[in-house]
Amino acid sequence: MITGIAHTAFNVKDMEKMVAFYEKSLGFKKAFDIQRPENGQPWIVYMYAAGGQFIELFYGGKNQIPYKDENMGFNHLCLSVDDIQAVWAKIVESGAPQDDPPKQGSDYNWQCWTHDPEGNKIELMQLDENSPQMKFIKGL
Repeated sequence: MITGIAHTAFNVKDMEKMVAFYEKSLGFKKAFDIQRPENGQPWIVYMYAAGGQFIELFYGGKNQIPYKDENMGFNHLCLSVDDIQAVWAKIVESGAPQDDPPKQGSDYNWQCWTHDPEGNKIELMQLDENSPQMKFIKGL
């Protein structure tokens, strides 16, 4: 079952400006960073909103390959779930697009992917107790 919105993700041109905007203008708190597992380079900054909800900011500026202006902005919506396997079974049963079956990500969370009829990417995520998201939330 879906339990809420975990995060919304954006590709950003200028990470410093985006972090400053969400902190100073909206009162979010920078929660943590995730580096690319393959090379340790900066990849994602998590901004904490409230109630276990985040905004995920992907480095997407001109120093990232491949860079395209049209790729900036909305990346995907992530819904939190309590049972990733049950949610995936429902996606399969309903005939919804099956973009990526359940697997454990580098942040220890279980995730699977689908998309809506207009092609907007949707991540479904079951938080793991050892994930940086859970550690941040428990540390509040």
